[in-house]
Amino acid sequence: MRLLPIVTAIALGLGASAAVVADDAPAPAPTRVAVRAAHLVDVKAGTQRDNPLVIIEGDRITEVRYDGQVPAGARLIDLGDATLLPGLIDCHVHLTGDPTEIKGDYYEAVLKRTSIDAAILSPTYAKRTLDAGFTTVRNVGADDYVDISLRDAINRGDIPGPRMLVSGPPLGATGGHADGTTGFSPWIEFHDVNGVADGVDAIRHRVRENVKHGADVIKFMASAGVLSAETSVGAPQYSQEEMNAVVDEAHRWGKKVAAHAHGAEAIKMAIRAGVDSVEHSSLIDDEGLKLAKQHGTYLDFDVYNDDYILAEYAKKGFPASTIEKEKMVGRLQRENFQRAVKAGEKMTFGTDAGVYPHGWNAKQFAIMTKWGMTPMQAIQAATVNAADLLGMTGKVGAVAPGYYADLVAVNGDPLKDVSVLEHVGFVMKGGDVDRNDLKR
Repeated sequence: MRLLPIVTAIALGLGASAAVVADDAPAPAPTRVAVRAAHLVDVKAGTQRDNPLVIIEGDRITEVRYDGQVPAGARLIDLGDATLLPGLIDCHVHLTGDPTEIKGDYYEAVLKRTSIDAAILSPTYAKRTLDAGFTTVRNVGADDYVDISLRDAINRGDIPGPRMLVSGPPLGATGGHADGTTGFSPWIEFHDVNGVADGVDAIRHRVRENVKHGADVIKFMASAGVLSAETSVGAPQYSQEEMNAVVDEAHRWGKKVAAHAHGAEAIKMAIRAGVDSVEHSSLIDDEGLKLAKQHGTYLDFDVYNDDYILAEYAKKGFPASTIEKEKMVGRLQRENFQRAVKAGEKMTFGTDAGVYPHGWNAKQFAIMTKWGMTPMQAIQAATVNAADLLGMTGKVGAVAPGYYADLVAVNGDPLKDVSVLEHVGFVMKGGDVDRNDLKR
């Protein structure tokens, strides 16, 4: 401890010297880039415009023009007949895991792998997600704060990946959806950092711990789940008082709250507590839809992954009870998604990627349109609506001056066939080209 003042003084001195050098050196002028395409999906206006030219300086968009005039000195990226869109946003991912890790032995994955495995593999999943055109994601659940380290590595430029908002370990009750020991022998112990907390005081402490360690958002389990060992799919797992405490404490620290909730009663309890979004929303009823509208609560329906779970999870050795729970939930979730669209609810794009392979996120667009959304509504759910939920309006979710230069492009017209978003050919994040398969 006696060395601390000396070390601090040295660090401050070095920092001051570096600052002098930096102040003396002129800042390099930001690179100017112009991106040209045949069409642009204007998600703010809900229309498509022709012959856009997006002007970028550094990591931001400075101008969107339609006169075809490339500014002097700008480097042109010509995407030909492609259609431009804002970088896509997925509000519900788990970048620290992937079902492709499980080679037919569910219990090997659960009992033998650690957060070190997750840390090693998660950069691969982050890159797949970025390559698929998702330049911003909200990671809602990871033990041992692996998602926080992943976010920070991406932000430092150490590895490529999407812009991330992260929750750290999700909160949940003992024996509930966040409790990884549920269903195992009481003699088996897991020594990970998780979010299990019971009672108002413990919950407030757990929220503060997550905030302390860098969480951007707080996630909690309002109900039981599908991929855990409880008998129920949707029964509430926190009391109303406990849910209120999660939201009150998180909002006190300026953090939004996402509630995992399948069951109708748990959804309504979470909305009454003041959550910012309900994840899954599978069994929402008419009263829940009315409450969500009254409170301005966003609903996330992960309506693609039912296909993958029913097709693949039995082969991977998942318990039969998990498959049966998914059969009970999947169709009802899609029907309730359709009801929510008709009711005009606030809805965003959240896939639960990690339950199915990362990089497949855009497969959900076709399911959303099959069950009631127009292609534009589905795209807006993954752009302007998602940005609003994340508190990032003005930064991401649109192609407009002042926004990050997050762009994707596809061949074809996504407003006629939204499935073309499954085959993104150009991805730019913050002015840097991640991939370009549309070169002329």
